[in-house]
Amino acid sequence: MIKAVIFDWGGTLTPWKRIDNLEGWRLLAEVLHDGDAERAAALADALLAAEDARWAAAREEHLAFTLEQVLADAAHHHPADVPAQVRESALALHREFWLGQMPTDPEAGPVLRILRERGLKLGVLSSTSWPREWHEDRFRSDGVLDLFDACVWSSDLEWTKPHPEAFRAAMDAVGVDDPRACVYVGDRPYDDISGAKAVGMRAVFVPHSDIPAVQQVPVDVHPDAVLHRLTDLPELIANW
Repeated sequence: MIKAVIFDWGGTLTPWKRIDNLEGWRLLAEVLHDGDAERAAALADALLAAEDARWAAAREEHLAFTLEQVLADAAHHHPADVPAQVRESALALHREFWLGQMPTDPEAGPVLRILRERGLKLGVLSSTSWPREWHEDRFRSDGVLDLFDACVWSSDLEWTKPHPEAFRAAMDAVGVDDPRACVYVGDRPYDDISGAKAVGMRAVFVPHSDIPAVQQVPVDVHPDAVLHRLTDLPELIANW
């Protein structure tokens, strides 16, 4: 019997959208190097390169990382000696750029409420560099934070998906110890579906994300079901 449903975040609970990562870093860099366009552009390029390198390690070795580590990697070659208040302003601008473009799917709230009424535990497991509070502020503003029993972000972990320890951390967080009693819902065959299946969970694939080729890892895996709308999830798993 299913006891818990755990969701991916980007591309699953929030609709997939191509976003210019460099633009987000430019906004931050232009605050840190106000009035020096050349230094700001160099820092933005360094931040994007540092982020890409960290994501490459996540794909290849499943190593988790944080936003602060990306900033430190870039600052090693492009230091920005600024007051703490300026740094916080830069981070706030970067945060708003991203979170403003990644709202929670309007279908998520009603679906989560139906699943909660059935007595299911609900959780999130997301591979992310952002701090917990960024994500939870987004959920809070969209009225869904309180619908989850637990949210697990890889920025708080040693490993990203599809590492088994990431999925076990999510199970522990929602209080279910049998992976066969868990359903994982995600949009990436490698990170989400293969990772969930490897630990014994059932996996539901949401095939809507136009994932860039550089982020894809070929994998031969078969989900237990394919979901085209979140609103179909309660019926889909009703008899599992």
